Amino acid sequence: MFDFHVPTRIVFGRGRLEELGTHTRTWSDHALIVCGRSAMRTTGVLARVQANLSAAGVKADVCDQISANPRSDEVDAAIRQARHFGACVVVALGGGSALDAAKAVAVGMGHESVAGLVGRTLEPSLDSLPVIAVPTTAGSGAEVTKGAIITDVTRGFKSGIRGDDLFPKIAIVDPALTDTLPRNVALDSGFDAMAHAIEGFLARRSGEMNKALSEQAVELLAPALRRVAAGDTGTEARDNMAFGSLLGGINVATASTCLPHRLQQAIGTAKRVGPSHGSGLAMLYPAWLESLAHVAGDEASDIARLLGETDLRHAVQSLRQDIGLTQRLSDYGYVADDVRGFTDRVTGNLDNDPHPQITADLITAIYTSSL
Repeated sequence: MFDFHVPTRIVFGRGRLEELGTHTRTWSDHALIVCGRSAMRTTGVLARVQANLSAAGVKADVCDQISANPRSDEVDAAIRQARHFGACVVVALGGGSALDAAKAVAVGMGHESVAGLVGRTLEPSLDSLPVIAVPTTAGSGAEVTKGAIITDVTRGFKSGIRGDDLFPKIAIVDPALTDTLPRNVALDSGFDAMAHAIEGFLARRSGEMNKALSEQAVELLAPALRRVAAGDTGTEARDNMAFGSLLGGINVATASTCLPHRLQQAIGTAKRVGPSHGSGLAMLYPAWLESLAHVAGDEASDIARLLGETDLRHAVQSLRQDIGLTQRLSDYGYVADDVRGFTDRVTGNLDNDPHPQITADLITAIYTSSL
């Protein structure tokens, strides 16, 4: 017996981007498009989106000033732009950072600044705007989740804004949008999707539905990641990564994540951005999985078998090697003296991890082993 609720309508398949204007128009004829600084323009995706919205009778303004790790001041600027334009719906376009920023814009409309929302779980508000999410990477699953990771630049604090209002109303997942992703970006974001699949299986909140989704995601993602790493440019691998990422996102929305996501978020600050999310997770995973050996043995073995191994740590290590995500925190210049700052910045729910108790010593040990 279980309850399972994902309020986002999912529109999945190649060519489905062409439906964006129709779906957006059901919410409003004034939209703010939130995206990153250059990729959507250089690939021509932004122009396609603008033309599609215009054909459906939707007037759109563009905010393209979102960093790879979105900042509260960038989101505040986007909110002011949305107010000035009269936007009543937000179109989130890009990777996880752009989608997170767009969701923060949507829930920040009734607030002076989103900085004060970082680290909080919000109650529903009539001021929040609907979001139409269009992911162009296969990794974050942010198109179906109720969180947004934002750095509050006033406090130097990176954490999540969470709440049901952050669920996009519609997710348009068109795998064709990932075809032009650089290989390193596809692999980096793909490891994030794999982490969602693994953590969705091992999390304390995981139920039978989550485990089934995780199993399918792992079986899709592992071979697809290896194929992309080997230079496969065909559509099947990209389609499988997009679908595996979506399944992982559903698990993030319903079972949440485990300790590695909390630890990775604590690495970056406003002054020192640090590794990308996927790379950061890949750095932390060996030490985390080693620490789980005596607390999640059977379930970890179940996931390992899906990867063709008996030991999950060895299986993930092999995957990291095959896809080239072998860097350590020290490769980014971090040293032992940085670990205390990491540990002090860890926030969020730690009770969802398989460990019966999360201590500062455990967190410090994982960071130290990842240097």
